Amino acid sequence: MSQQREPVGVIGVGWVGLVTAACFAELGHPVVARDILPEKVEALSRGEITIHEPGLEDLLRRNAERISFTTDMDELLDGARLLFVCVDTPPTYSGDADLSRVRAVVRELRQGGDHVLIMKSTVPAGTGESIRRDMPDLSYVSCPEFLKEGTAVEDFLNPDRVVVGADRGDEEAADAVAGLYRPLGGEILRTDVASAEMIKLASNAFLATKISFINEIANVCEEVGADVSQVARGMGLDERIGTAFLRPGIGYGGSCFPKDVSALKMLAGNTGYHFQLLTSVIEVNELQKRRVVGKLEKHLGSLIGKRVALLGLAFKPDTDDMREASSLVLAARLQGEGAEVVAYDPVARERAAELLGSVEMASSAMAALEGADAAVLVTEWREFAALDWDAAATKMSRPLVIDGRNFLDPAVLLSAGFQYEGIGRAVADAPAPAASD
Repeated sequence: MSQQREPVGVIGVGWVGLVTAACFAELGHPVVARDILPEKVEALSRGEITIHEPGLEDLLRRNAERISFTTDMDELLDGARLLFVCVDTPPTYSGDADLSRVRAVVRELRQGGDHVLIMKSTVPAGTGESIRRDMPDLSYVSCPEFLKEGTAVEDFLNPDRVVVGADRGDEEAADAVAGLYRPLGGEILRTDVASAEMIKLASNAFLATKISFINEIANVCEEVGADVSQVARGMGLDERIGTAFLRPGIGYGGSCFPKDVSALKMLAGNTGYHFQLLTSVIEVNELQKRRVVGKLEKHLGSLIGKRVALLGLAFKPDTDDMREASSLVLAARLQGEGAEVVAYDPVARERAAELLGSVEMASSAMAALEGADAAVLVTEWREFAALDWDAAATKMSRPLVIDGRNFLDPAVLLSAGFQYEGIGRAVADAPAPAASD
């Protein structure tokens, strides 16, 4: 009989916590997952999940006997020594990370004992030192997550690196955490706590910087007649640059990039250092979300009374996450210009409806396009590439598409009779009909 693996505790079963619990169970660990919301715990105990993440539901179902959900902190502490903290750290009004949920967890921990607190939540550098100062007997390890929504299960089970940060005296705890991840095969990087905390913020800030940079390049390409798709490919073939995150669009969003870029900027500012580059990254991203309005006005003139269809609402495909989604800003700006906005998303409709109450939610892409003066592709869901664009052209009042992700094939749109405009590409008009004999 194989030896049972060490139990794992997970505090907070949102997106990160639920993926963490499911994947450790898949690795054979008994998992105790705790959340403060009774309705969430009850639903998960019945096998119901309310987030969309490919592969997660199957993982939870397959490992249901290894995972228990509870609201009781004592049950968690009795059931596991290694405790992963996966609670939210949203931005405050100042832009700093809100650590109130992290602090609440620490206050509930028992003094003494041999528990190891493993911080997976994204926190500013210095958080671990502060917690250890308040609870000097606590073993503390920083283990930031690097999961991408839409591929989180795959990312967890096949990591490119695992960062394990621990200070002097916690080497044994760090060994235990590293041992949990060793079967996955990714490189395990051992650092001090502050460096581990900075690695997460610096990584996301750098990726956001690449996105804002290529968006700026796309805007210049439009002015000089270059094609940003070719420019990005030529840049990306340089191994020093790489192709990842060199896709222009209408701005980044989601739960990580906006929050972490802001948090790093504020962390620097609180030390007296002005992080000018990140100030520009944030500004570019906000302006990029609004450029679509100018593109529509170029084609349609005034948007008052115009019907604009938004295709996709989630901040990226394969998720229902609406946090900091570009669609939120775009819909509000279009309505501010007097447009009538209709939208469709294959997964995020219900979450979006709660945030966009005055936006009409269509039941399908074709329904959204019915009678529209223009369509804006906001999220690159695969079904939009497979849409019958010939039929769509006949349903719209004017066959105009602004491709906010450079996702659609311009040739397909043009052959269907559309005007097409992407990001950083030349405007393409459908060919005029042949003259009749």
